[in-house]
Amino acid sequence: MSLEILDWSAAQARVMPLREAVFVREQGVPAAIERDAFDPLSRHAALYGADGEVIATGRLLPDGHIGRMAVAAAHRGAGLGGQVLLALMGEAARLGMAEVCLNAQTHAREFYRRFGFIEDGEVFMEAGLPHICMRRALAGG
Repeated sequence: MSLEILDWSAAQARVMPLREAVFVREQGVPAAIERDAFDPLSRHAALYGADGEVIATGRLLPDGHIGRMAVAAAHRGAGLGGQVLLALMGEAARLGMAEVCLNAQTHAREFYRRFGFIEDGEVFMEAGLPHICMRRALAGG
């Protein structure tokens, strides 16, 4: 396995099949909102499996917001989401950000807590799914 941090021009064709599989087909997020104006502005993590396909992904917006975290169904529970999250946090630190935040689907909040994220606010609906804002300070930020 290998992991890269890419800009949108390099990431788009690689990460979108996984994002569409997870968010649109599995979770029912409308395809029209899966891609947005933040994609070209973001840094994208692409974790490749042995066959060269992207099996985990996520993005970091310029304001420190992490999102679009997705792991292929066949690879869940193997720590790949954590690898992507750590890579995005590392990229944020490299860019001089003091903090990262994310809107976690409520079923995933324990996952993010394991990486030092804490809840900030109340549960809200986004793309028809319950989410909660979570934040984490970065060392040296």
